Amino acid sequence: MRNFLITGGCGFVGSSLALSLKAKDPTRRVLALDNLKRRGSELNLPRLKAAGVEFVHGDIRNQEDLEAVGEVDLLLECSAEPSVLAGLTGSPAYVINTNLMGTLNCLELARQRNAAFLFFSTSRVYPMAGLGEVKLTERTTRFELDEVQDQPGLSGKGVSESYGLEGARSIYGATKLASELMIHEYVEAFGLKALINRCGVLTGPWQFGKQDQGVVVLWAARHHFEGKLGYFGYGGEGKQVRDILHVQDLYRLVELQLGRLDQWRGQVYNVGGGREVSVSLAELTALCQAATGKKIPLGSVPENRVADIPLYLTDNSKVTAATGWRPQIGPEQIVNEIALWIKNNETLLAGVLQ
Repeated sequence: MRNFLITGGCGFVGSSLALSLKAKDPTRRVLALDNLKRRGSELNLPRLKAAGVEFVHGDIRNQEDLEAVGEVDLLLECSAEPSVLAGLTGSPAYVINTNLMGTLNCLELARQRNAAFLFFSTSRVYPMAGLGEVKLTERTTRFELDEVQDQPGLSGKGVSESYGLEGARSIYGATKLASELMIHEYVEAFGLKALINRCGVLTGPWQFGKQDQGVVVLWAARHHFEGKLGYFGYGGEGKQVRDILHVQDLYRLVELQLGRLDQWRGQVYNVGGGREVSVSLAELTALCQAATGKKIPLGSVPENRVADIPLYLTDNSKVTAATGWRPQIGPEQIVNEIALWIKNNETLLAGVLQ
């Protein structure tokens, strides 16, 4: 397998995977296709060029842009409008066209080129209502998931792939779930080799975090530049919890999955940090204070926001059983790496993260 096409290739996940895949085997031809819409994505262009990754300025909504890329052995579909709020406060049509119709165009290219298809989905495919009713225990700095839960697919480990899908989830989550359904149809109808990774919160250096996407980088950047932050919802104490996953841990999984290409049949895997690599906002604040040496005032709004949940943990049992993969990079190392990256690139990042 030599020809890799990464859609969303100048975004955080796409560019990180492109660089790592190329570094692992320089004989690989790695193409990064991106429309450069997201602010900061253009900053990845020099890094990609220096590593020998080819940049294609294109948009997955345009089939012609995809068809111009040449030979493809593996398509990694990393492109997305990843904001939950985008479909609520902005145009739902844009989110649908990008996340669903764009994926359909990618599927067509994979079918035409007989390429394997690796889809990066999201934990946001799971319905909001049930996730808002998980059984929790309140601790000093965080909510903890109770070991015994009454919802199928939910345990003390977190959310598994068998968690129910009935109910609303957000426009963003719906487009990703609809894309998953179409992938299954292409696997069945055309014998497409495909895998689906439902990712939780991904993070690491070179993520240009903002309020509704990229919270770990946002939190570290606000501390570094001494900006404003606040705890919103659930009492305003910052006890909401998410598991987080360093993008290099995701890359390690991708390499393991590539080694099992003959087994790709459209399987779905939840992929995240799990309980071991999780953090509350209050704990994230403490880590950022330690990493930056700065303490900033924090606002507090007790009332919950739309599309928020108190806790999300990924049950990685299925993907671990299939590949042996487990996350290796913990919250402290993640925050320290991000803080150092911001410090070393302060001038470059000030216009994007400040």
